[in-house]
Amino acid sequence: MGDMFRSEAMALCQMFIQPEAAYSTMAELGDSGCVQFRDLNAQVSAFQRKFVAEVRRCDELERKIRYIENELRKDDIKILEVLDEPRPPYPREIIDLEAQLEAIETEIRELAANKVNLNANHQGMLELKHVLENADNFFTDSEVINLSAQRFSDAAEYAPPLPGQQRGQLGFVAGIINLERYFSFERMLWRISMGNVFLKRSDLSEPLLDAETDKPAVKTVFIAFFQGDQLKQRIKKVCAGYHASVYPCPSSYLERQEMLKDVCMRLQDLTLVLNQTADHRNRVLVAASKILPAWAIMVKKMKAIYHTLNLLNMDVSNKCLIGEGWVPTCDLPIVRDALARGSAKVDSTITSFLNVIETNEQPPTYNRTNKFTRGFQNLIDAYGLCSYREVNPALYTCITFPFLFAVMFGDMGHGLILLLAALYMVLNEQKLSQNKGEIFNLFFSGRYIMLLMGMFSLYTGFIYNDVFSKPINIFGSAWRVNYNTSTVWNNSILTLDPLYSVDGVYPYGMDPIWALADNKIIFLNTYKMKLSIIFGLIHMVFGVFMSFLNFMHFKKYSHIFLEFLPQLLFLLLLFGYLVFMMFFKWVVYSGKATEQALTPGCAPSILILFINMMLFGHTEPKDGCKEYMFAGQEALQLVLVVIALLCIPWMLLGNPLLEKYKRSQRAPQVAYTNGVNNTPVNNSTVASSSAGSSGAPKPVANGHAGHGAADEEPMSELYIKQAIHTIEYVLSTISHTASYLRLWALSLAHAQLSEVLWMMVIRVTFLLTVFIPDYYYIISIVLYFTFAAWAFFTIAILVIIEGMSAFLHTLRLHWVEFMSKFYEGLGYAFQPFSFKAILENAYED
Repeated sequence: MGDMFRSEAMALCQMFIQPEAAYSTMAELGDSGCVQFRDLNAQVSAFQRKFVAEVRRCDELERKIRYIENELRKDDIKILEVLDEPRPPYPREIIDLEAQLEAIETEIRELAANKVNLNANHQGMLELKHVLENADNFFTDSEVINLSAQRFSDAAEYAPPLPGQQRGQLGFVAGIINLERYFSFERMLWRISMGNVFLKRSDLSEPLLDAETDKPAVKTVFIAFFQGDQLKQRIKKVCAGYHASVYPCPSSYLERQEMLKDVCMRLQDLTLVLNQTADHRNRVLVAASKILPAWAIMVKKMKAIYHTLNLLNMDVSNKCLIGEGWVPTCDLPIVRDALARGSAKVDSTITSFLNVIETNEQPPTYNRTNKFTRGFQNLIDAYGLCSYREVNPALYTCITFPFLFAVMFGDMGHGLILLLAALYMVLNEQKLSQNKGEIFNLFFSGRYIMLLMGMFSLYTGFIYNDVFSKPINIFGSAWRVNYNTSTVWNNSILTLDPLYSVDGVYPYGMDPIWALADNKIIFLNTYKMKLSIIFGLIHMVFGVFMSFLNFMHFKKYSHIFLEFLPQLLFLLLLFGYLVFMMFFKWVVYSGKATEQALTPGCAPSILILFINMMLFGHTEPKDGCKEYMFAGQEALQLVLVVIALLCIPWMLLGNPLLEKYKRSQRAPQVAYTNGVNNTPVNNSTVASSSAGSSGAPKPVANGHAGHGAADEEPMSELYIKQAIHTIEYVLSTISHTASYLRLWALSLAHAQLSEVLWMMVIRVTFLLTVFIPDYYYIISIVLYFTFAAWAFFTIAILVIIEGMSAFLHTLRLHWVEFMSKFYEGLGYAFQPFSFKAILENAYED
């Protein structure tokens, strides 16, 4: 409880570390996770610090590790988890680590480059094979038309024509292109040639790999017949613009078949080489995946060590590193042991040591949590981190939060669903913690909050006697019907008189007979509204008492009498009295009362009584009834209102007048030391002052007194701040009490929405038996679907949406109504140098 009641007591420590033991000492401190180091080199840029070269070295190692991890992901090779977390490597081990990473990276890069080249060659050969295979469809009349293959080749582009060859012969270009680009490609060839190009194509049955997108694409083989060298150059440029691959293709059938055999042999060789390269790459990556996670952790730790060493300062003699940081006082022995172990590992002759130094700086806030309390602490920290050593509301929120939630969510059925969902996450937290979904992690981190909310909802649902909007009859009803049969059958509405119809008190919770009553809403309305006011007052009074604990801890004893006492009186004398009247009315007025003034019909309205109390008004009672509930109530109310009104100037003027009195006590001394008291100063006084006599003011004291007086906040500012604080508390007392009525409103709305869903879905199905009593199989089918719809809407609307609504309203009641009574929330987080936090990505630079 001490850990959760207040934040940990912190100490500012100064550490003296020997340079040869600096690395090992930081490794030990990182394992302990107890020190938040301060930057003693804030004026030095990051590039001028002592260990910047080592940090860059670690950055390069991390780059290589990231590259290898990306290659592992490309090949879908699973990276193994580290079971035993490795220690940070010693500086002499870094050279071996660098060499191994360099070798693996170089080998993977070479294999990747070879794979790219081999794939490109394989793709080219595969496309050439398709061109040669489909060329038979283009050269069916090859023996009749004398086509010159020499005209296609680049080597013969500028060669003179062969003997017997004429300028009017046809040339051709064969290649392969994406099918989606072919039609535009065809139109472009038609335009540049003015229709003098004859184009034929043959679509491939299977897609080929596209070199640009590295994805499969449907391609087509084409051949373009033309005449003239100029047209040939234009066609080549168009092919290059449309990313069409052009391949040599002989016009002779025998030459094509010979070339096709050669291409197939080369494809087989390339496929064999590709498979061997892939196998070798896989072996290298699998071997790397086994050791890479441990290396990544080692490099992260090493980089964190050097980064933290950059925060330390070197003394003048360059023989000692000096560091400062915040340490929880209870962890000081752990830090001292870590310093000793760090020095012992390198056999240092001088042991590093630690000194606690005094400071006026506000320490960081550190609340120790476990997996159960972490969720509740996160709710408080979302509003604002506790000021140092301030009362921590998270300790009480563990109970008050699920309870107030359950008041609004009181249904045993819905609470059971919430409980089972939370219980599943709690029992399988090891497996579910691997889920990286953002929305799921939001619920998973609050699994223990949901667990308690479900348990408390079962409790309040049992009090309300509500299970999916239906009551359960466990103890039997305390009401009995004293009417005869004819009276019951002949009257649609009957009133049960508590004097004759009630037999004792229902043992626990709500009597199930209220589910049949027409005035059920009216009864539950008043019942839940009064409960919400009672719970709200208890919650707020508890918050005011938390401010008392803060004043006692920080030794602000004057605030106990000038703030805590008037605030408590103002709250109890008005709204505490309102709650007292509720209990008094419940106890005194009864249906079995013999005196008419004490019957339920004569019970005065508590709201009217409270309004008349505040306005000093009166209301005429009914005949035979009384305006007040007991004798002397009017005088008591007058006294309570007067004392409550006197608490307002008490809160308004108490602290400013006390501060003014303190300043008036300091004023004569300040005026005297500043020479403003019109007392002549003679030469002896000056001489004695220069001699340091105790009877005369000292010049040093002079300056301090004058400076302190000048820095004091003006009294006008104090009056304004106190006025704002007082007005805020007085008005918030009224508004916050009314704000707790949301407990009543949401509880009533939740119950009514559940009942409406039952009536509109399930009950309608059962009414079908009246119209089709003989077709039970149809009713069964309809009931199956209607139950599925009811279950879906129950979970989606009543559990999830209504649960989120109640959760947010409960959060507001804690943040505003409860914590505003005592909580400042102006602290900053304790962020120690911890390897665990770094590996969980929670460490902030």
